Amino acid sequence: MADPIIKLADLKKSYGHGAARTQVLRGVSLTVEKGELVALVGQSGSGKSTLLNIVGGLDKPDSGAVEVLGHAYGKTSEPAMARLRNQQIGFVFQAFNLLEHLTCLDNVTLPSQFATSKDDVRARGRAALERVGLGGFGERKPGELSGGQKQRVAIARALFNQPVLLLCDEPTGNLDSATGQEVIAFFRELNEKDGVTLVIVTHERRVSSVARRVIAMRDGSIVEGAEAAAIMEAGGPA
Repeated sequence: MADPIIKLADLKKSYGHGAARTQVLRGVSLTVEKGELVALVGQSGSGKSTLLNIVGGLDKPDSGAVEVLGHAYGKTSEPAMARLRNQQIGFVFQAFNLLEHLTCLDNVTLPSQFATSKDDVRARGRAALERVGLGGFGERKPGELSGGQKQRVAIARALFNQPVLLLCDEPTGNLDSATGQEVIAFFRELNEKDGVTLVIVTHERRVSSVARRVIAMRDGSIVEGAEAAAIMEAGGPA
């Protein structure tokens, strides 16, 4: 078996100080193999988004070991971490995080601002928009789009550098049922046809139902058995 694409060991994370200190992760250990589609489920505050941000290098644990795509976090320089996030990891968030003053094409090509090569940037951006079904939307601004179209632009941006790992935080949370199903189907296609590894934070059963593996969290810990089943059953729309 190949080495896991993600290896987490005994992660702990707290926010705040003194009486206001909150422990968000309580010794989380987890591995994800290349080519998996994993859903992280749990109530708000269970630690799943914090865990995803640590995997993506957007946050740091207080203790524990993180290795992603062969890079041991904490032992990797900041420039190397920036290259890793830019070139091999894609991010999709619930709030889209598009820049309203830029066109859709310029939003999609934002990752190229950190690239060493600028060759065919706009052509690659248009290809990414084509991939998500928005080939004719390059010159539109985000304010002219529906929520589902905005999320597709955000996905195109995440795919611009052809990442091997895609991290998604509640990607269907702001979408209606039909649009959400379209986005879910696209993620499944990315996983099955392109071999992209996906880790998706969600509270919705319609998302977790297509995952190859579902990991349940409660109060900063991964739970299993009946407790995990109860968390999954309590999820949102199927």
